[in-house]
Parts: sequence; structure tokens; C-alpha cells
Amino acid sequence: MAEEKLDTQIRREQIAEAALALVASQGLQRLNVAAVARRVGLVPSGIYRHFKSKNEILDAVLDLLEERLMAMVQAACQKVEDPLERLRTLLMSHVRFIREGRAIPRMIFSDDLQHGSPERRQRILGILMGYLGRVRQIVETGQREGRIRANLDPETVVMLMFGVVVPAGIRWHLTDGGFDVTKHAERSWQILREVLTQ
Repeated sequence: MAEEKLDTQIRREQIAEAALALVASQGLQRLNVAAVARRVGLVPSGIYRHFKSKNEILDAVLDLLEERLMAMVQAACQKVEDPLERLRTLLMSHVRFIREGRAIPRMIFSDDLQHGSPERRQRILGILMGYLGRVRQIVETGQREGRIRANLDPETVVMLMFGVVVPAGIRWHLTDGGFDVTKHAERSWQILREVLTQ
């Protein structure tokens, strides 16, 4: 019984991964159970053994996105001790995230995902706020340790940091990868670092 439950959990994760990949490559509007089933190697009815509906699959995809965002923060904190370097590591992780797939902006900014579902809209906001809160903790640690100016509002610092990533990601997306988002992030970090430490 425990093995069957594990198999179900693994299959659910595979289905969520497949749905996320499809959203990244084709957009949310073209996501359907049949396409997810093909990607996982199941017949469409096999999907319904694990999820009751497309909406449940979308909820699982949001869970997956949340896990990945939180894992990025955790990895940055484990990799380096210095709060400034943690912020830089996190910024560059975002760049890799952008380059590896387009699912996040397509999920977060999609009216289709939120349409008719105030609960899902709140879920997306909760994921975003939870993530930004973790980044804010890095800023506050840097302020306590004297590595980041104490007179800066931590929330504003976090928003500035993501002001580097979000428009760059949109531009990268609209140019089909023609915008060098990595170079942009590296140059922007030099400016942001001066602001944080002057």
C-alpha cells in the first residue's frame, strides 16, 4: 500500500512537471489533459486516476512553482554566508529560471489561470508574498550584519531587485531569447550593490 501511494505521488509530480513544460512551450490556453497525458506516456483517462480535472493539475503546477522558488532561496542561503552574495546568487538563479522556461510569467500573469477562481488568485499572491518575504529576510540579515545599509526599507530593496528581473524576463520572452538577460542582470547587480552598500 505504501509503495502504491509513493507511485501515485511520483506520477502526480510527473504530471505536474509535464503540465509546467507544456505551459512554458505552448502557453496556458493550449494546456489540455490529452497533451499532458501524451507527454507523460499515459492515455488521457490515466491522468484522471491522479487528478480529477485540469484545475487540479493547475493547482499542482502552482505547488511545483512554489517549491522551486523556495528551493532557490534555500540554495542561495546554503551556498554562501554573505547576505549580499546571497542576493546576487538569487538574482542569477532567477536569470537561469527565465532562460530555462517561460512558464512562470505565463502562469502568474495569465487571466485564464485566475478567471473565475478567487482562490487561485489568492494562492498565486500567497506564493509571491511568501517568496518575497524570504528574500526580505536576507536583506534584513544583511542590515543587521552591517553589509546592507540600515536606512533602506527592506521591502523596497526586494522590489528593486525584482525590478531588474521582471522587465528583463518580459523582454527576453518577447524577443524569443534575443535579449541578453544574463549580461543585463550582471550589470544591474553592480549598480544595485552600490546602492545597497554606500
